[in-house]
Amino acid sequence: MKYRKLGKTGIKVSEIGLGAEWLQGKTLDESKDIIDYCHKEGINFLDCWMSEPNVRTNIGISIKDTREDWIIQGHFGSTWQDEQYVRTREMDKVIPAFEDFMERLQLDYLDFGMIHFVDEIEDFEEIMNGEFIKYVRQQKENGVIKHIGLSTHSPTVALLATEVEDIELIMFSINPAFDMLASINNIEVYIEDDTYNDKELEGLAPERAELYQICKEKNIPLVVMKGYFGGRLLSAEDSPFGVALTPVHCIEYCLSRPAVASIMVGVKDVGEVEAAIAYESASLKEKDYASVLVNAPKNSYEGQCTYCGHCAPCTANIDIAKVNKFYDLAKHHDEVPESIRAHHNDLAYNASDCIACGSCEDRCPFHVGIVEIMEKAKKLFE
Repeated sequence: MKYRKLGKTGIKVSEIGLGAEWLQGKTLDESKDIIDYCHKEGINFLDCWMSEPNVRTNIGISIKDTREDWIIQGHFGSTWQDEQYVRTREMDKVIPAFEDFMERLQLDYLDFGMIHFVDEIEDFEEIMNGEFIKYVRQQKENGVIKHIGLSTHSPTVALLATEVEDIELIMFSINPAFDMLASINNIEVYIEDDTYNDKELEGLAPERAELYQICKEKNIPLVVMKGYFGGRLLSAEDSPFGVALTPVHCIEYCLSRPAVASIMVGVKDVGEVEAAIAYESASLKEKDYASVLVNAPKNSYEGQCTYCGHCAPCTANIDIAKVNKFYDLAKHHDEVPESIRAHHNDLAYNASDCIACGSCEDRCPFHVGIVEIMEKAKKLFE
């Protein structure tokens, strides 16, 4: 296992970390098997945002004897209410949920206290000007947390976070689909050829490229989530590229982005851990995602959202690309992950606000049935 420094903190973490989301619903023995295997293979970085009590307890028991070997991210604002996950900024909910996190994970201190899931500018501003950030900073002053981080799927919010002096780490969703597909600007030129070219593979959405560069310049580490695009990139049928990548391809893409220190990989069993850590011994050929994507058929995008944003502006102010992204992440699971459901439902305007006017479909270069997707998303997330 290779290790990288987390920016100015000087902390070294494994470049492949354990994103514990899929430990929810696991027994103690199942959780312990996965965590013990990660530890044995040199993984020392763990993220736990889940509020469900049992998953927290199971993680706490599993790391009890090896606590000092782990760098742990825990989240402020992820709460358990009425037997379900709820993201909140209400301090009478935030404080007991964080105290529960520390108690169940059996922690005397937390390496990174993460401001949980901030995707809207208004939410960011309220946090940074209210009681929420005061409480987080108080925990740092008291030594309960060592460093402050923030998790977001929004490059705009992430860029704002780089301007806050005591935010020392940003957890951000990165994968080839999020980066490359959103960079499409000149659709007419883009659809002239049947496959990609090398120049297109180098293209990034401008705002995301700016984020990577600024984080590199300011030495603010990025920790990756959604690196497999919810598993879609691992299936030719589900991938927006029309070809399947391997876990090694996805990990290589993420770790080669500027400022990225580690990728949190969500796993359901030891086999999925093995597939991820195969990256550490993989050959250059096995890591070469570009040679796979360069032959991807562009016509695979017909009828599929590429998050390019050409459907905007929406009559009902919906961020259509973002709703489609969350829908795509969720629809391939047997049960909708509570985190993704919350991401959608907490948008200022989501699928339930669609008035089915169809103006977005007239502008879509890939002829996506957006109105139908909005209706499906509404049903899925409600």
